[in-house]
Amino acid sequence: MDFRLTPRQAELKAQARRLADFMERYEAECEENNGLPVSAHESVRDAVLDSGLQAINMPAEWGGAGLTILEQAVVQEELGRLTGALWDMVWRPANALRFCTPQQRERYLIPVIKGERRDCYAVTEPGAGSDPQSVATTATRVADGWRIDGEKWFVTMGDHADFIIVLAAAGEEKAPTLFLVDKEAPGVEMKRVPRFMHTFVYEHPEFTFTDVRVTDDAILGGLGQGYDITRSWFTEERLMIAARTIGAAERALESARDWAVGREQFGRPIAEFQLVQGMLADCAVDIAVNRAYTHQVAWEVTEGTTDRKTLHAKAAMAKLAASEASGRVVDRCVQIFGGRGYDRSYPVERLYRELRVDRIWEGTSEIQRLIIAGELTKRGTGVLNLPGAVG
Repeated sequence: MDFRLTPRQAELKAQARRLADFMERYEAECEENNGLPVSAHESVRDAVLDSGLQAINMPAEWGGAGLTILEQAVVQEELGRLTGALWDMVWRPANALRFCTPQQRERYLIPVIKGERRDCYAVTEPGAGSDPQSVATTATRVADGWRIDGEKWFVTMGDHADFIIVLAAAGEEKAPTLFLVDKEAPGVEMKRVPRFMHTFVYEHPEFTFTDVRVTDDAILGGLGQGYDITRSWFTEERLMIAARTIGAAERALESARDWAVGREQFGRPIAEFQLVQGMLADCAVDIAVNRAYTHQVAWEVTEGTTDRKTLHAKAAMAKLAASEASGRVVDRCVQIFGGRGYDRSYPVERLYRELRVDRIWEGTSEIQRLIIAGELTKRGTGVLNLPGAVG
């Protein structure tokens, strides 16, 4: 087995790092002002296009970067270093948009790939979080198409996007279906913008949909396909979360290591104290082990040699392990910084707040454990194996 990055992967990693270094200049402003002005968004947009890392999850023939899942993980790991969730400014269209019809692709997906439009995904509701089958938003058949009524919460980037991918129970059969809804459509209202513990360059608004009318050509991926499309998106997005949290943890460790070497107490650098050394060592282990496993699973997805259900469980393992390990890493790093680690002007403090949500969104840690346990009880311990392994 060869665990080295290929020349292409190494170049993608370098490109992503250069882009992250450029975007890092906006972190303090984003933290201080809870967001960025239009001029900053435009500057970052131009930098993303210049880097060629726009829409890394979309085929090159549609204008995307056409990266494999492993290549995407390599890029996301570097972008994950950014605080203020500035990594989200390097846009990746929702994977569900791959299911666009040719007409939908021209209206929605291609402009997103070009950076001219932005999408957001509306699944969670007041009564439907970890259990998406509890969705109460309905799409009722009417003479000229569908009437959508309901409420969605935590619609990440809903303040900035101009159209929404809405999961609704369609028709008398309550078939889970995705609809493309323009944000300016009559009946769509951004009801509330909650303030969360992290600073995010985009907000996570709550939306209500009241008698919102769409035609049949607003259905994305087919009637009743909403859960399957969303589930496939979860597999990939959980891997990207794992990659980003690893990148964030590595930046925190770099900062803490440099601080420990330079900070003197009792006449010598605190890096010479064994309790600090233990924290640094534990951080390195958490990062190295989780990077290796995340890359392995991303490689398995890229190779296509592992069945879909097993990959779903392996992605859950990667997200669970990496998000929890990264939380431990940044907690130790805050401790190493002492009082300064509690200062919002330091990246470790911002990372401490921002990494907490990675154990909640796109499936809580508890849901990941249920997925993994379900795979074990139904299909055995094969989920632990590499492709081609016997037993």
